Order: sequence, then C-alpha cells, then structure tokens
Amino acid sequence: MTTATTGSKTTTVLVTGAEGTIGTAVREHLGKRYDLRSLTRTEQPFPSHIADITDLDAIRPAFAGVDVVVHLAASPAVETPWAEILPNNLVGTYNVFEASRQAGVGTVVFASSNHAIGMYELDGAPSLYELSDDRVYDERVEVRPDSLYGVSKVYGEALGRMYHELHGMRVVCLRIGSVRADDDPASPAMLDSVPMPLDHLSREERRRRMRATWLSRRDCAELIARAIDAEEVGWAVVYGISDNPRQFWSLRSARELLGFDPRDRAPE
Repeated sequence: MTTATTGSKTTTVLVTGAEGTIGTAVREHLGKRYDLRSLTRTEQPFPSHIADITDLDAIRPAFAGVDVVVHLAASPAVETPWAEILPNNLVGTYNVFEASRQAGVGTVVFASSNHAIGMYELDGAPSLYELSDDRVYDERVEVRPDSLYGVSKVYGEALGRMYHELHGMRVVCLRIGSVRADDDPASPAMLDSVPMPLDHLSREERRRRMRATWLSRRDCAELIARAIDAEEVGWAVVYGISDNPRQFWSLRSARELLGFDPRDRAPE
C-alpha cells in the first residue's frame, strides 16, 4: 500500500473517536497510507491524545500540524437521548470544526449518517428492501431525520457547509450505512443490530435490509480515504454502502466525485 503525500509531505490525519468501530477500521486499513493520529476520550492500547470533544481547550493540542480531520467521535446509537446528543454530537462537533479552523486544518471528513434522511426508510419499509423496488434517494432529497441522532447529523452537515463557505475548509460529509464490528451482513449479531425505529422488522425483513444498507469495514475505510484524497472536491455529501444487490441510497456522487468503487457485496 502506498503512502498518500501532499507534494513530498505525508498527509497527517487526525481521527476522532479512533477507538470506535469505524475508527478501528480506519486504523487497520489506512495506517500505512497516512500519518494517522488519534483523539480518544479514554486511554487506549495505541498512542492517542486523550480528551473529551466537549472541551475545546482540551482537544485543541491534538490538531496542531494536522492536514485532515476525520471526525467520528459521537454518541452512535439512534435512540440516544437529548442529554447526550447535545454535548457529544452538537457541542463536540462544533468544537472539532472550530479546533480545525484555529489550527489551519484544510479538510474535515465528517461521519454523517443515513439517519439524516431516515424517514424515507421508515415510510418505505419493508417493501423498500425488495430487489424489485426501484426507489433510490440521493443527496438532493430533502433532509428528513428519523431521530435526535439524525438531527445531530443534519446539524453537523450544516456546520460543515458553513465552515466551507466562510473559512474555505474542504468538507466531505459521509452518510454512512450499516457498519458493525461483526463484519458479516448475514450474521445474527448484524441482524440483531437494527436501530430502534425498525426493531419491529421480522428476521427476514432485517436480512433484506442488511442486504441493502451494509457497508463493510474495508469499504468504509476506503470511502474515507477517497474523501481525504479528493482535493478538488471542496464540499460534498455522499452515501456510503458496499456494492450491494439492493441500493436505495445512491452511490452516484461517491463514485463520480470521490472515485469510490466498493469491493464488497452483501449476499443476494
């Protein structure tokens, strides 16, 4: 694997929430491609700047000398209550963008979520998961969050747009599908991990959903790498799923803008 460089300089990438599922995938798959640095809330078995993203002063030193920030840190559960969403997903996201601006970071890759438009899925399920259904949603549809978690991701996208417009920062927002530590889309653990608004689905309906929404850890890491490397893209919102048999979130922009070509595919 080659190392990405800017001119003759290796690209330095700070990953917030580097201990999480996606952060782990980034470290495993991209550790030889970039000079990776980590920001985590607690001590980890790998080098990391330890600080809470709700504390701007505490996280600021981690951003010094960084080219790109991949912002993953957040409360990840769809059912997360407001008392946690406010500090972790709103205040924390502002702090990451602001610390990036103050440090002169050129690019932020923001881990948004399909839940920014989750109501389309709630309205369409379970027929939306059928291979014969031709409904597809792209980044041009109206935002329709299905939860306070989804609202927090819409907020992060809007914040990123402001930092792009006012401060010239490159911002790529990734509306990520289903990424899990258990990387098998047909495993019982994956089928048990359907978010609460859809927990009424039958086992077979959950399998069909995962056939459409799965994003492998390898493909997720590669999508992030493509967002980092696409220097000509100043602003974008794209979806992230693997090359699945059913796709109701469009990969068109991820392919055309970032050159993303997923390698994995859920079983048909």
